[in-house]
Amino acid sequence: MADNLLSIMTFFPLLGMLVLLFIPRENDGLLKGFTLAVSLITFAISLPLAFDNVFTTSGGMHYREFSEWINIGNYFQMNYNLGVDGISLWLVMLTTFIMPITVLSTWHAVEKNVKGFMAMLLLLETGMLGAFVSLDLFLFYVFWELMLIPMYFLIGIWGGKNRIYAAVKFFIYTAVGSLLMLVAIIFVYYYAVQSGAPMNGFGIEEFYKLHLPYHAQFWLFLAFGFSFAIKVPMFPLHTWLPDAHTEAPTAGSVILAAVLLKMGTYGYVRFAMPLFPEALPTFIPYLAFLCVVGIIYGSLVAMMQEDVKKLVAYSSVAHLGFVMLGVFAMNLQGLAGGMIQMINHGISTGALFLIVGFIYERRHTRLITEFGGLAHKMPIFATIFMIITFSSVGLPGTNGFVGEFLALMGAFQGGLRWYAVFATTGVILAAVYMLWMYQRVMFGKVTNPANEKLQDLSGREIAIMLPLLLFVFWIGVYPSTFFDKMNPAMEQALEQMKSRQVAVVEVAQPTVATIQDLK
Repeated sequence: MADNLLSIMTFFPLLGMLVLLFIPRENDGLLKGFTLAVSLITFAISLPLAFDNVFTTSGGMHYREFSEWINIGNYFQMNYNLGVDGISLWLVMLTTFIMPITVLSTWHAVEKNVKGFMAMLLLLETGMLGAFVSLDLFLFYVFWELMLIPMYFLIGIWGGKNRIYAAVKFFIYTAVGSLLMLVAIIFVYYYAVQSGAPMNGFGIEEFYKLHLPYHAQFWLFLAFGFSFAIKVPMFPLHTWLPDAHTEAPTAGSVILAAVLLKMGTYGYVRFAMPLFPEALPTFIPYLAFLCVVGIIYGSLVAMMQEDVKKLVAYSSVAHLGFVMLGVFAMNLQGLAGGMIQMINHGISTGALFLIVGFIYERRHTRLITEFGGLAHKMPIFATIFMIITFSSVGLPGTNGFVGEFLALMGAFQGGLRWYAVFATTGVILAAVYMLWMYQRVMFGKVTNPANEKLQDLSGREIAIMLPLLLFVFWIGVYPSTFFDKMNPAMEQALEQMKSRQVAVVEVAQPTVATIQDLK
């Protein structure tokens, strides 16, 4: 099983979806129970990855699987090439960990076409896992596109009142970015073949060794970066996210926040930055500026929201700005902060969307003004909500503090000093809008008599939240468990990128001299 662990883990949800199709449509309980079982088994299959100490000693790829897939002479080759390292490890584990929680959250929330909903969840899990473990760039693109289909239907069929608008907007934004990335992938492969470089399909490790000219790297980084920026999303390409989050069902919002958005951040670390390292210094100041704008803008807009779900959605824009700022610092502290913050955001923001789902199921409204005084009737809910709020704010001792602190420190030490200074205001603003929202919902004046009749969390809902609370404190108190397995891979990635970088000034000077001569 170890030789094919990644394949079994990736395609087991797809196998479960095929079996699901034979279960009678009317048996909602069996459909949900079977989907939960499939997601739990997938999580169990992935556990050996988390306990394998090989990631602490080597930064290379492990659990490798390779097989020729499509081979058309010397013109086109595409391989089934899988592997995982410390960079992708915890994103894989986050995916398998969050799926059973997501399925459990649908127990009373999804009543329409349960069979189709569960099938889309399992198909989506295969797409997400495949994208994280793909080492062939074209195979990655296949899984990248596969994820688009189930999420589109989850929003468009089971979403809210404006679900069609949100689903189409999500599709258009993602499709445009995907098209740019596809063109860039084809160009890189064509260049490699024409230059006579030894290639093994679209393997990213072979692509890392290519010496593309600076002008080619410039445009290719722009294509990849634009595609991944849409997925993150970075300002000003973020406008699809609040609509998608607001209209998506709770399960869709949780997966979107916890995993799907990480495809963009992971894409920068795995593809855009190491493939085009010479062009990277040209873009870093502009990308860092967009990160800071996203942090401040997302925080200010979140502060003005009356819909609690939309508030959480805009907070994602701000939090992911910290992730990308740490990544662009190009040092171990910043990259470690960015990587761990990807996991933290998945846990904390996913938990916030679950909390919003709990109160929406009870009141069928998300307006902050409709709540107030819930802490008196729902003390367990109030306690869990408070912990997750502190986690999102970045209180020391919780997971959010570790990621934001390292990202800001890495940016400050990595030449992005003023960007880090201005980004710090996002930490203050996060405390303002999150604590203000919590105060109004839990301790504000009771504005509706229906709030007096609300029931506290059920055993199922507490069971959903407990694993998330565990990791809030585990990462916050002892993050070395996660860093120990990430550090070798991050150090290797940074060393490879910096060894291939050239001084942009040296590249640009001949061009300037030529222009002066012409004048």
